[in-house]
Amino acid sequence: MSLLRVSGLSKSFGGVKAVDDVSFELKAGELLALLGPNGAGKSTCFNMVNGQLQPSAGSILLDGHELVGMRARDIWRRGVGRTFQIAATFNSMTVLENVQMALVSREKKTFGLWKPARSRYADEAFALLEQVGMSAQADRACGVLAYGDVKRVELAIALANRPKLLLMDEPTAGMAPQERNELMALTKRLVTEQQIGVLFTEHSMDVVFAYADRLIVLARGQLIAEGDAGTIRNDRRVQEVYFGTGKTFRPHLPQRDAAAGTREGGALQ
Repeated sequence: MSLLRVSGLSKSFGGVKAVDDVSFELKAGELLALLGPNGAGKSTCFNMVNGQLQPSAGSILLDGHELVGMRARDIWRRGVGRTFQIAATFNSMTVLENVQMALVSREKKTFGLWKPARSRYADEAFALLEQVGMSAQADRACGVLAYGDVKRVELAIALANRPKLLLMDEPTAGMAPQERNELMALTKRLVTEQQIGVLFTEHSMDVVFAYADRLIVLARGQLIAEGDAGTIRNDRRVQEVYFGTGKTFRPHLPQRDAAAGTREGGALQ
């Protein structure tokens, strides 16, 4: 049984169809990449699953429960976590306190606190930091961390809600090649162990082809291709609308990427 089932999802803004009759499924423990050029409808689709936008039509089922019509916060409590392209943490708070705040929110105790958040759920927060390799930096302020470490903290915050489904918006944006491969390897290990489904958008093709179990591709709001890395890499329609000619595509080039830089979102190197 699929963890997430999206059926006939559509969203119009005036006379423009940003997402047009999109359907796909995601299983627990699977990483599904949502790809497409700028304006393809990725963000709109993402935000409808998250509840930030309401669809014009369609259904979004999580474990058989309809999410359409629910508020974003209620969807979060249903078990949908999210990380953002720009990491969202409290820079003045410590790493541990950031995760503790997420745990306090999960338990609906953000209002009327009778004692500081730092005194709550410390053991559980520390255990989450151990999972993402950040326990040694628990007492450091997030504002002084390297960006790759901030992304790890953000992952721990997302895991604090014990999500069934994790939405990751450009998880490796702004990271060096080694950092992004380490983060995605960590993510893949955790979601496999905990059987979390992951839907993610990403412009770094080395990341996508190395870690995604399946890929779906949007163009002008429509789903044009779905399959594993080999299927998508060789799909002529995908090459035409997203990868240019596709003739120069060579996956898994982190060293060259580091030396020459990555062209995020254009034809592949």
